[in-house]
Amino acid sequence: MNSSNLKNTSTDSQHSSSQNPSLQNNDLQNDTLQQNNLQNPAKNPPLTPSQIVQNLRSSNTKTTSTPKPNIAKSTPKSRTKSSTKSTPKTTPKSKPSIKSTTTFHLKLLKAKTNANTATNATKILTKSTQKSIKDFAPKMRMLKKGLEILPSFEFAGVKAGVKYKDRLDMALLYSATPCVAAGVFTHNKVRAACVEYNIERLKDTPYFHSVIINAGNANACTGERGKKDCLESALSASIALDIDFHSTLLASTGVIGVPLPMPKIKKGILSLAKAKGSSEVCASNAAKAIMTTDTHQKQCSLEFRSKNGSKIRLAGIAKGSGMIHPNMATLLGFVITDISISQKLLQKALKKVTKNTFNMISVDRDTSTNDMVLALSNKTAKNELIVDERSVDYKSFVQGLMMICDELSRQIAKDGEGASKLITASVQNAPSKRVARKLAKSIISSNLVKCAVYGNDANWGRILCAMGYAGVEFPKEKLDLKITSKGGEIIIMKNGQALQINEKKATRILGFDEVSIIADLKNTNSAKSAKAYGCDLTPQYISINADYRS
Repeated sequence: MNSSNLKNTSTDSQHSSSQNPSLQNNDLQNDTLQQNNLQNPAKNPPLTPSQIVQNLRSSNTKTTSTPKPNIAKSTPKSRTKSSTKSTPKTTPKSKPSIKSTTTFHLKLLKAKTNANTATNATKILTKSTQKSIKDFAPKMRMLKKGLEILPSFEFAGVKAGVKYKDRLDMALLYSATPCVAAGVFTHNKVRAACVEYNIERLKDTPYFHSVIINAGNANACTGERGKKDCLESALSASIALDIDFHSTLLASTGVIGVPLPMPKIKKGILSLAKAKGSSEVCASNAAKAIMTTDTHQKQCSLEFRSKNGSKIRLAGIAKGSGMIHPNMATLLGFVITDISISQKLLQKALKKVTKNTFNMISVDRDTSTNDMVLALSNKTAKNELIVDERSVDYKSFVQGLMMICDELSRQIAKDGEGASKLITASVQNAPSKRVARKLAKSIISSNLVKCAVYGNDANWGRILCAMGYAGVEFPKEKLDLKITSKGGEIIIMKNGQALQINEKKATRILGFDEVSIIADLKNTNSAKSAKAYGCDLTPQYISINADYRS
């Protein structure tokens, strides 16, 4: 299941702090204070794992909300040594005393970390530094690999039998070195238990070690049972991986309204911990394990150099095929990186990028209960810690993140349920970015446009109609429309007037598996553009979704 509009994503406001540049000089001081707080042991002795499980499963437990921890809002700016060993030694395992089974506001464990406090504060950019940003253009290099390009992370995919027999259906992303994390989530008012759980964890937890994902069961609309299952899953990860109870994020996708088969989930988590590794096989297994109706795994990666010459790498995996209309879609996306960046700017970058990538795709106009995109950075690269959004390294990171998420979005749209063609809608020279986005998204979301592309019909009326109900004004009298593919291009409208077209040529161009619809508004005052991805609508889509629960 998948995610939705980031603009209402609560995590953005929950993680954001003052934008006043003068506050950035205090970042490292705040980090040091936060590290000292984390190193103080908990006063109350922890319960044993068996006692925690008993509390979780006790139907008579009364609801009492535990006070939220007093954690500094600034993200720790510490540097940690990279570890590629499978057994984590960075933070000791500890078990919290759980006082509530109906809320995710749990008391944060004061876990220890071996992170070294950064020694140099980032200076406010001078004019000369700002000039150097314009001169520095990092070369982004897309790689023909996946998650395995980041050996400081480990991965696994196993067959847990959550819904189907003999298929990979549980995945693990893991870093022995603590990670800062960011997330954006579905805009659907009905949200899965894992979505609610992650939003609470991202509010209160400074570092994370793992993400556990299961396919085949959404754990959505499962009430208090769903919340308890999230807590028990996190506990199982804590025991299996020897990490802090709060340092795991959760994701689920699949059928709505069915409780998780917890004996299988817990056994699967143990199997994931044993199987994890940094190899290409481990990475591929993780990407395959999160699939539902997807026909193939979705991975991509890239690297670039930071301003000081350090190599930075990003990699991502995603799943999504149906229920795709992000804000977001039955879409799960996970990006990992080794860049040294504050949590605040990681969240800011993820929100900005998702708005222009994952939120610009549509398969069937349905927004899922489980949509989410998570980003984790373990800060093992040797670039200077990024705490200023005006810095060249931040701008480079956003560019790289945009490329990763754009490629994953493209792969999702092309793999739409039953799809035979990828449709790209590009709106050029629009009066504003908002207008361009609205028009492009409306074109690829139109079922009539989808059907026309499936039938190789260059029906300009359906495209113009979809633009007309997008809810924005645009200069219709200036509109040029054309359709392109590897077979060439054909102009179907000029200056708002339809043209006589060669139907045979149009059919040939539309017959390719990737088709682009380009709308040029010819606005010279503010030439903004946007791109959206979609797919055609075929009889196979109905067949897949008619039998989804069986």
